[in-house]
Amino acid sequence: MLTEKKHDLCHHIILIGFMGTGKSTVGQRLAEYLQAPFIDLDHEVVHRDGRTIPELFEQEGEGYFRDLESKTLMSCLQSDVPCIMSTGGGAVLRSENCEVMIQKGFVVQLTAELETIVARVAGDSNRPLLQGNASERVQQLMDARAGRYGFAHCQIATDQCDVERIINSILEAYDAYCCATKAAE
Repeated sequence: MLTEKKHDLCHHIILIGFMGTGKSTVGQRLAEYLQAPFIDLDHEVVHRDGRTIPELFEQEGEGYFRDLESKTLMSCLQSDVPCIMSTGGGAVLRSENCEVMIQKGFVVQLTAELETIVARVAGDSNRPLLQGNASERVQQLMDARAGRYGFAHCQIATDQCDVERIINSILEAYDAYCCATKAAE
């Protein structure tokens, strides 16, 4: 059950983490709860370009997609209206993305174990980086991205947790961050 406490949204809340950790699901529910705008960065990239992520990867390559992702991220975080944003799992691959996220918002890393991620994403045709053996590819990508998410203000495991519990954990950490930020001013 979600807490009844009133939360003032004074910073963007940005969800990062590996694919399948629940960023989009949690982000959307968190935005609904806070009555705040929600931006799914992958969906925003698709909306702006007009092609699906698999089409972008196939026709233009991963570099082109990452360029679009970075431009879209920068553009969305320029807003003075705080939002809830879920990023794609690879948004952290560029240091400039990490820098703007930490400057513009409260960054939460969602985590999950390999088995949980594979169960959540195996068979998803919208994930071009998972072609082939999903378990093997997830492990390779997790190894390659190890340490990339460490800049987050907090880390929350999503294995065997319901969305409300995850949201409560995010809000508890966010409230502590806001208190510390106000005290430092």
